[in-house]
Amino acid sequence: MRTKGPKDEFALNLRGGEIVEVRSKEEILRTLDENGSLDQLPFMPEMLKYCGKRFKVFKRADKSCDTIRNTGCRRMKNTVHLVETRCDGESHGGCEAGCMLFWKEGWLLRADSLTVQPSSERFAEPLRDKKPICTAEILIKATRSVADLSLLDGDEVFSCQATQLRKATSYLARWDYRHYMRDIKFGNRSVYEVLSAIFLELFAKLLKIKGYRALIWTFNTFQRIRGRGSYPYKEGQLKRTPSAVLNLRPGELVEVKSHDEILQTVDTNNKNRGLSFDVEMVKYCGGRYRVARKVDNILNEKTGRMMQLPNDCVILEGVICTGDYHQLCPRSIFPYWREIWLKRVDSRSFGGD
Repeated sequence: MRTKGPKDEFALNLRGGEIVEVRSKEEILRTLDENGSLDQLPFMPEMLKYCGKRFKVFKRADKSCDTIRNTGCRRMKNTVHLVETRCDGESHGGCEAGCMLFWKEGWLLRADSLTVQPSSERFAEPLRDKKPICTAEILIKATRSVADLSLLDGDEVFSCQATQLRKATSYLARWDYRHYMRDIKFGNRSVYEVLSAIFLELFAKLLKIKGYRALIWTFNTFQRIRGRGSYPYKEGQLKRTPSAVLNLRPGELVEVKSHDEILQTVDTNNKNRGLSFDVEMVKYCGGRYRVARKVDNILNEKTGRMMQLPNDCVILEGVICTGDYHQLCPRSIFPYWREIWLKRVDSRSFGGD
């Protein structure tokens, strides 16, 4: 029988919608090792400003897409995402990816538990008497990788939750559907959403066997009857992809072009000048959204190096990856949009706001 190990020490089994308070800086430091991590997951300096504040649990982070090796989803334990807590990149070279932060349950407290205990006694063992081995200085130092690669040309190599994700997670087999049961149990997804995801997975596998055209026709007919989009996995045909500069600014209203229009701007890997148009972005085609900001610099999660993106790359307000085609990953990454995939809309035609 497995004994209760350190990874279970702070388990809260939080559900989406619960209110939690982020522990104080001093308490969190007591949970971290000499590298500023808990269960191999870094606590980053950008997270310190949230200490002592209360947030709603967005979703459990029991799994996450492997954006480093693209092997599918990986298993994570005792971790959640909190509403409106994203990395601002301040300690990581100004990275503008805006990743949703991962919060170990050891860094959190249920808010309702704080109302029944005096503030001087609310923090029970093991934190009260535990001597910290991590400091704020260590957190800052841990944002830079010690990889030998950084010595080759002088470029900084960063370390963050995204670059260390594989170390903080474990293998999740494609045939292991228990993660979907956890989605339902903890309120991440509805039964209907889970069944839809499983159907899409099985349908994609079936297409590899035989009857591709007939199956796609059947799928699209069924989708049309229930008012949904057609099968989104389509490929572009270009060898050299075009560009268009709109000089969009934050707050401007845009409309995402149709899927067919966007396919005319991407290559056979569905990329426009190296930037992918992901299948999760198809659902937003035809929709109208406000520009959140331009994106110029993001960390390469594989290498830890800063990448510079062309000026015509933007993030749209409220537009996130919902993981419908990625095993319902809750990570909610911001997709990046080329301006050639968008067109301006007169705000007066969108309610005049």
